[in-house]
Amino acid sequence: MAGSTFGKNFTITTWGESHGKALGVVVDGCPAGLSLCEEDIQTYLNRRKPGATRYSTPRREADEVQILSGVFEGKTTGTPISLLVPNTSQRSADYSEIASYYRPGHADYTFDEKYGFRDYRGGGRSSGRETIGRVAGGAIAAKILKELGIEVCAYTKAIGPVSIDMARFEKEAITQTATAMPDRIASAEAENYLSACMAKQDSAGGIIECTITGMPAGIGETVFDKLDARLAGAVMSIGAVKAFEIGDGVAAAKAKGSQNNDAFYADESGVHKKTNHAGGILGGISDGDTVILRAHIKPTPSIFQEQETVGRDHENRTVQIKGRHDPVIVPRAVVVVECMAALTVLDLLMSNMTARMDGITAFYQK
Repeated sequence: MAGSTFGKNFTITTWGESHGKALGVVVDGCPAGLSLCEEDIQTYLNRRKPGATRYSTPRREADEVQILSGVFEGKTTGTPISLLVPNTSQRSADYSEIASYYRPGHADYTFDEKYGFRDYRGGGRSSGRETIGRVAGGAIAAKILKELGIEVCAYTKAIGPVSIDMARFEKEAITQTATAMPDRIASAEAENYLSACMAKQDSAGGIIECTITGMPAGIGETVFDKLDARLAGAVMSIGAVKAFEIGDGVAAAKAKGSQNNDAFYADESGVHKKTNHAGGILGGISDGDTVILRAHIKPTPSIFQEQETVGRDHENRTVQIKGRHDPVIVPRAVVVVECMAALTVLDLLMSNMTARMDGITAFYQK
């Protein structure tokens, strides 16, 4: 299956299935000399693992990462880093029935049409567990970015009709609330909404917002590898994402130029903007302001209500899905968005090292 590698300079190749023996990732292009241990990666994986709250699948997985290569005496060696996370709680029998039909909202039908075959155990490669490799690789990218003074921070902005109030923003709440919301009041309201959805055997979607602070101006290419284009591709590659925004996003289409333009001003520290409607990107290149992006996540397609579908024999039928499923994907997807953003930014930062002759000569001249 093609399409499992992301990046040009700092690359990740994810592998494994939801109900296989393990999942993992091979990270290539990581510079030598970075301090790295399992705990650096485990911190990120803990944010996406199942069974942490009543709003995630009851499947219990420790998701404990093992570093198999590319690290020696606590430092990266500059060679490929191979990371493995064993599956320990597969219940493939829960999915044996769906081998004969296509679940509404899932990739079952499209996989069959493409390959003439599919791994029906939890969705195989189309399962949300594929994101384990993205998060493991993204944790390394995020650590490199932090050493450069760049921080990527994602959080739940909305679940269903419940949105956070930025006036109540509390960063610590992102990892302390069951919803990954930085607003504890909104989180409580969202939990009530989710409880009502669960009582009706239904699910919910939402919005994840991500900020990238400390970005220097000048990152991103001018045509096909624009920073916003690469971020959009990275975030839209996450299975449940159905829409993407930068800055004001779709609201910009309703604004006037006089409202949407960000005025520039200069002081002793350099050039700045008075507002940030552009979301930190102009012409596909970072402008030095905070990059702001949003991912819109669809409701979990696995719901326990009776639904209409067709079988592999193309006969109409009704189904009632079984198994262990998240009533909402959004809280666990927050760290996935964060990691895909980190991977994108680091890859483009590395590309930018060859953008100017003065930068090359400064690096190589003694």
